[in-house]
Amino acid sequence: QVQLVESGGRLVQAGGSLILSCAASGRTFRPYHMGWFRQAPGKEREFVAGISVSGGSTFYADSVKGRFSISRDNAKNLVYLQMNSLKPEDTAVYYCAAAGIPSIVVASYDYWGQGTQVTVSS
Repeated sequence: QVQLVESGGRLVQAGGSLILSCAASGRTFRPYHMGWFRQAPGKEREFVAGISVSGGSTFYADSVKGRFSISRDNAKNLVYLQMNSLKPEDTAVYYCAAAGIPSIVVASYDYWGQGTQVTVSS
């Protein structure tokens, strides 16, 4: 019912910045809590950042607090993840996802994008 497409992932040096975008289409008239997750090779998919329906509340994993910022433009059906001070351990496939409830748990999210690769070189 909702399609999500991420873009913006690329190779960047440690200390650099990058912004990811997530475009939503389909039944976007229903409000969704949005989240960014990431998955590195051999590891479980983990929560990165979340944002409320209105965009008024955000929450972050401890590993990215102070470095990443999530935002949304509901009029354009877009969600962003601004990433600063990138570290090699940030290397992963990044996914955006939509949930009917606020959550940091993978299983709570109903829709997922295909992912975009972010590689941070040391």
